[in-house]
Amino acid sequence: MRPVVLRGTREDKQIEGYQRATQPPAEPQTPSSRHLHPPAPTSTGPADAALIQPTLAITSTSALPSGPFAANVMPELTPIEMADKHPQDALHAASLADPSAFWAPYAASLTWHKKPSTTLKTTSKSWQWFPDGEINACYNLLDRHVAAGNGGVTALIYDSPVTRTQRKYTYSQLLDAVQRFAGVLRDTAGLRKGDVALIYMPMIPEAVIAMLACARLGVIHNVVFGGFSAPECAKRIDASAPKVILTASCGVEGAKGVIPYKPLVEAAVAAASPKSRPSKVIYFSRPQCPITVDRSKGEYDWATLLHNYSLGGKQPVACVPLRSSDPHYMIYTSGTTGAPKGIVRETGPHIAGLAFFINTMFGIRGPGDVIFTASDIGWVVGHSYIVYGPLLAGATTVLFEGKPVGTPDAGTFWRVVAEHKVNVMFTAPTALRAMRRSDPDFDLMEKYDLSCLRALFLAGERSEPQIIELLQEHLKQKAGPGCTVIDHWWSTESGSPISGLLRNSTYPDGSVAPVLPIKPGSAGKPLPGWDVRIVDDDGKEVPRGAMGNIVIKTPLGPTGFRQLWGDEGNKRLQTSYLERFQGRYLDTGDAGMIDQDGYINVMSRTDDILNVAGHRLSTSSIEQAIIAHDGVAECAVVSVPDDLKGHMPFAFITLSTATAHHPSLKIDDETLFNEVNALVRKDIGGIASLGGMICAVGVIPKTRSGKTLRRVLRELVENGSKGIDKAVAVPATVEDARVVEAARQAVAMYFKERGKNGRKGIVIKAKL
Repeated sequence: MRPVVLRGTREDKQIEGYQRATQPPAEPQTPSSRHLHPPAPTSTGPADAALIQPTLAITSTSALPSGPFAANVMPELTPIEMADKHPQDALHAASLADPSAFWAPYAASLTWHKKPSTTLKTTSKSWQWFPDGEINACYNLLDRHVAAGNGGVTALIYDSPVTRTQRKYTYSQLLDAVQRFAGVLRDTAGLRKGDVALIYMPMIPEAVIAMLACARLGVIHNVVFGGFSAPECAKRIDASAPKVILTASCGVEGAKGVIPYKPLVEAAVAAASPKSRPSKVIYFSRPQCPITVDRSKGEYDWATLLHNYSLGGKQPVACVPLRSSDPHYMIYTSGTTGAPKGIVRETGPHIAGLAFFINTMFGIRGPGDVIFTASDIGWVVGHSYIVYGPLLAGATTVLFEGKPVGTPDAGTFWRVVAEHKVNVMFTAPTALRAMRRSDPDFDLMEKYDLSCLRALFLAGERSEPQIIELLQEHLKQKAGPGCTVIDHWWSTESGSPISGLLRNSTYPDGSVAPVLPIKPGSAGKPLPGWDVRIVDDDGKEVPRGAMGNIVIKTPLGPTGFRQLWGDEGNKRLQTSYLERFQGRYLDTGDAGMIDQDGYINVMSRTDDILNVAGHRLSTSSIEQAIIAHDGVAECAVVSVPDDLKGHMPFAFITLSTATAHHPSLKIDDETLFNEVNALVRKDIGGIASLGGMICAVGVIPKTRSGKTLRRVLRELVENGSKGIDKAVAVPATVEDARVVEAARQAVAMYFKERGKNGRKGIVIKAKL
């Protein structure tokens, strides 16, 4: 395969909607309709024409809707190569064999202010994508769609069951809102390219507008999950030194009700270092919690600033061109495995990578497609697949302010799908577990017409095969033809999926390929851009089917990170990610295996591997066996010290609502323990037999992104086994600190009872 080098002129040219970073805003230009499909090469055309006609076959089918990424890109492969490869395997192989050739067409599908002459530049220490290109993310998300005549397409649907509100924005309306707020940030807050804005907001349209306004100006946004504690917010203020904080008066979280943000923000600013404190805080006052601002403290009212800006009759704010490697945003890791790290996402490669994944992975192909990502903009999933990916494609994205249960019931997600004609849904397994506790057989699904749904994607943690199989069976009856449940795996660091199954890959003749076979429990196959390996602790690759450390060979794909914010000399990057395997691989911190068919099984974090009598056991594999019990809704496994084996598995179990409350289904503790242990022995072997079990309500703590806090449970069990009954450090990411306290009480009660009667399985009847 011949390499593709992007070549373009080096002179700076003005593109409609762009402005020079050092010049005042220009008069608006008349929009044109040039930016949706990668056009033919031109030597004298405008600067926003294609980079070049790539030397890769671009195939499409008339059955697919038109849009910026309706054309699917397939590398040129010989007939022999294609005969042996599914398109997903071919795409992955091509991306590793020649990364420049593979990613060039996706860059070519974007609108650049200055076209890059090189796709990938590597050195002995690092790499850089599209190094001399200049681009603006906001232009590619909004302006070019309006210029192409798609301004009337719905860009954003705001659905808030907690406030009983729905609102829709077309691309034209969203662009207008972003332009005006960008003017406020520039003229009132004084923000310029390279400055930092901290966004601390709930799931409301103003949060998305703030993100896009920052991107328009070249301002680096640092979105912090709304409702984070003041000390944790203060840490992020200290780390990023924002010039301004953009926030709201409150969040609204289902059963928790209104959560005032202003006291949290004030406390965070007060706790931060004086040199890092912002000069201004802009508050969006919500009707659920109206506030007044104090200008003497640098506080400003969002609506008032917008009103005053509009009265000024100023011209729309144009996009500021950024170098491809300039930071688009920073986002802090969840902190469940140590101090949070500020991941820096670079502008050009991030957008080019999303151009591939939103289309080929998720099957979102342009106007008319609707995606519902049930996450939060405070997490990387929200950045990539609530905001940037869907809008890049010209599609419609659903912004949901609610919970999977309790707003009002466990059918709320299905209501959203039916009401907004959602084609692709994306959520975390923990949401499905919560729904299943209230609705064990997903009976509420029957109330809604889900025929629009083409795929349900799961990520964030390992999915139990039983849930995938149950959902797949239901969706076979209720959803659109061929609707699939696809588990996939990625991280804050990767910015997009590392493994999964492609929903929209095509053969060279343009025909759409079927999705590769689904293996419940697996996170699919490695995806383009990611050279995934399984190695032992010495960095040596292990055979297929063997457990080991999941690592990625550098360079990472375009959406991947290569620097941490404020990391002088890349010292923390080295110690956190590269040092363990001598810089040859990036350490993901996950453990798992690749099976004989090339599917990745992500079993646990590397610190969640149990060493039982010299045998390395995955907590996830034990959990998978336990969850097969009909009465178990959820479980978490950690280790408990054992005099003979060193450690043994210890399970925290939550019963399904039906089992817990229906008299005929109740089960005594000894029987439950024996039945669960039998499942573990059957699936894994006697070596994995449980050394203890607690069954109670509300004792499995989670982060706000749905990850189980096994470290907390492990520390509680470790303390309890030694007769120590004390509180443990609660990470700021915890969803509900009361659950940690309930778990502590349950563990103390467990070891007290075990000391009396020697039983290993105890069912605690009451909610603690």
